[in-house]
Amino acid sequence: MNPYSHRRARLRNSLETSRVLVITSLANVRYLTGFSGSNAVLVIGRDVEFIGTDGRYADQVAHQAPDLTAVIDRDTLSVVLAQLPGALLEVEGSTTAADVGLCRKHDATAIVHDSRIEPLRMIKDEQELALIASACEITAKALTALASELVVGMSEIWIARRLEQLFGEFGAQDRAFETIVGTGAHSAIPHHRPDSTAIRPGDLLVVDCGARVDGYHADMTRTFLVAAEPEAWQSELHAAVCEAQTLARVAVRHGASSATLDSVARSSLTAAGLGDEFTHGLGHGVGLQIHEPPFLGPRATSSIAAGMAITVEPGAYLPGRGGVRIEDTLAVTASGAQVLTEVSRALETVAV
Repeated sequence: MNPYSHRRARLRNSLETSRVLVITSLANVRYLTGFSGSNAVLVIGRDVEFIGTDGRYADQVAHQAPDLTAVIDRDTLSVVLAQLPGALLEVEGSTTAADVGLCRKHDATAIVHDSRIEPLRMIKDEQELALIASACEITAKALTALASELVVGMSEIWIARRLEQLFGEFGAQDRAFETIVGTGAHSAIPHHRPDSTAIRPGDLLVVDCGARVDGYHADMTRTFLVAAEPEAWQSELHAAVCEAQTLARVAVRHGASSATLDSVARSSLTAAGLGDEFTHGLGHGVGLQIHEPPFLGPRATSSIAAGMAITVEPGAYLPGRGGVRIEDTLAVTASGAQVLTEVSRALETVAV
């Protein structure tokens, strides 16, 4: 049994009713079939299973999902529903309102279920973990190579695009998300979009990046110092974030509470006088999406389990001055966690 048919069998076995699932989330379709086109509807029930897409992807779906019957039509969802006379439907919570309406026109009792597939996706199989590890390896290799190329005066946007070029040179299909590069005061903006600002001596430089391999994402952040000896406040800020990240990373293990892991890092930064400067959650799951369950934060209700891939990414940000974030992607194991983005976390000086 190939991994996709095995995943569909797990999903089918989880069904409590005779309802037929109409799956429109492209990430969920890819997880269950291997098909990566931009238009797809997957149908799974106890006695029915097929995929719909349009003519642009007729050859692709035959290649990527050869074990599924494919319905090919531009009006994909309508034609798929026409293949299900009398079926009781269940649709995903992420389905658009228009598509939910179309399903309810077909079956007035159609229900919306928010979390049928995502819990299955949280635990990665060996194939998925290998792809995430490959994406992480490329990310680490590319960021290390980039750091050796930096020169004072390079712009944030040039640095971001060069890093993404390196992803491709090292074997990735794409970037995992829009690369974040923030220098100087911009390093204190967690999701700063790189612009024409040039790196200058004495700047803190935050690079948050990831490669994507066969649909699977990596996520990694390192903070550098540009062409200078660090000022005391920069060393102290970096040391505090590094300590918080280390403590949280070491605490990751099967069964750990997501909120408790966040508290480990947050308490460390609070003790350093930086609790209010840690303005986001500790991390999130990584897989076919760059942000997916579980989410690690102070209000999280989930627990960590072996087989998950998660990030640990505390940060502290001083508006107008600079910020530090250190992030790794980890594979959770029965006894702890394996770091997949193993690159020095020291405050290294670049562009010297």
